[in-house]
Amino acid sequence: MLQKTRGVALSYIRYKESSIISRVYTEEFGLQSYLVHGVRTAKSKTNKIALFQPLTLLDMVVYYKEDRDLHRLSEVKTNYPFQSLPFEVAKASMAMFITEMLTKTLKEETASPVLFRFLMESVLFLEAARTHYENFHLAFLLKLSTFLGFGPENAREFENQLRENSYPFLPDNDTEQGITLLIRQPYGTPVALSRMQRNELLDALVAYYRVHIDSLGEVKSLPVLREVLG
Repeated sequence: MLQKTRGVALSYIRYKESSIISRVYTEEFGLQSYLVHGVRTAKSKTNKIALFQPLTLLDMVVYYKEDRDLHRLSEVKTNYPFQSLPFEVAKASMAMFITEMLTKTLKEETASPVLFRFLMESVLFLEAARTHYENFHLAFLLKLSTFLGFGPENAREFENQLRENSYPFLPDNDTEQGITLLIRQPYGTPVALSRMQRNELLDALVAYYRVHIDSLGEVKSLPVLREVLG
């Protein structure tokens, strides 16, 4: 049955000679996989594969059947063509990290319009931001954890959960205040963190996710993100 839905592209893998299998978080159906034919050929008249780059916001018409692992697309486009996110190194590195974390943490094939709205608004902020986005990836993980069911209410709760699981995170007062601001305030709120504080908090956040998600495993984009933002 043909259905319309919006989606956030997460990742894709190559399939056979000219196709891909794309993972997309959709507004109507949650996390889905789509087989997309003919996007990797020299004869392709459009650069459709660009639509499946990290965090692209999609408008789709899909063939949907329950209890199927792989679906097909009838139509796909974006009404939000990126002007900065794939082209600025810091933003592109954040996007790669965020999509890897989302791929590892979003398991539910059930619609969550509130989560979808959060993801869409997060992407639109990062695309449009010109200043005060250096802590975006930190704020994103803290806010996402609420939707995943283990979000801390403040810095102290965050620290206590890590300490209870033998992770030695001992932030200074500035970092503690920063964590609470990142949890409670909207994106773009200035939070003064040094490079060292930012990297320590990033590592602590990944450890925090590992406490709650056993299958998280290695986060391959983490070293690149640390290097770029340093």
